[in-house]
Amino acid sequence: MMWKIVEKYLQQKNITIYKLSKLTGIPDNTLRNYRSKKSDPSFTNACKIADALGVSLDNLREKRDKQ
Repeated sequence: MMWKIVEKYLQQKNITIYKLSKLTGIPDNTLRNYRSKKSDPSFTNACKIADALGVSLDNLREKRDKQ
């Protein structure tokens, strides 16, 4: 998951990490770890983030060129 994409949606929807934490049930410290790339979200947490942002999980994935 690319946190830059998540942050784009957070800004568009005017949602803070604190509010995302409340919407998802994921501790804000955990979300901050995702942001600082100290850890990657589990599939379950990625789904919770996508649901809270009202987007598909595919929207949060980094697109990679096929080679």
